[in-house]
Amino acid sequence: MSARVANSGAIASSAGPWEAIVIGGSAGAIDALNVLIPALPAGLQAAVIVLLHLPRDRRSLLADIFRDRCALPVLEAEDQQQIQPGHLYVAPPDYHLLVDKGPRLALSIDEPVHYSRPAIDVLFDSAAHCYGGKLLGVLLSGANEDGAEGLAAIHAAGGCTVVQSPATAAMPTMPQAALTKVPGHHVMTPDEIAAMFARLPVHRLL
Repeated sequence: MSARVANSGAIASSAGPWEAIVIGGSAGAIDALNVLIPALPAGLQAAVIVLLHLPRDRRSLLADIFRDRCALPVLEAEDQQQIQPGHLYVAPPDYHLLVDKGPRLALSIDEPVHYSRPAIDVLFDSAAHCYGGKLLGVLLSGANEDGAEGLAAIHAAGGCTVVQSPATAAMPTMPQAALTKVPGHHVMTPDEIAAMFARLPVHRLL
């Protein structure tokens, strides 16, 4: 099995630019996000959507946590919410989060996928259908195989796909499952992904 070890500068400079970035993870992913989120530049042209597996029976604090560490406006996703460039949206607990035409966010109470609701596959697959080659997908640490099929859908649609290096993941099952399904994903450490984020195109003030 082969995987592409990516150069973060080369990926960022070759971006189309991306209209959206979807990031998924589970156990251990918060450590990587603490490196990635502060690297997102103010005025980013792309919208960012973050989904972590969450307990269903309690309120999520992720938006509050990320808001203090991110240069972008941070919002917990709501049903039929218009997706705006330069904003970061966090999936709420106990709902699948999808990207719909508009583009808009949509919430669903369909059955769990990989025992999870929200599920990464659901978000990634819907975003791939909406954004095609203008999408960047990032899959982080996790203890099950959620996200592997969704990342494959982004890859098949012409988007750019990045997997956290399993060697740097607290739980390598999730990134390794993605690499097993599609070996062509770029493999990067959290620091390398953060460096790529820092180089992403931003809106210039006149």
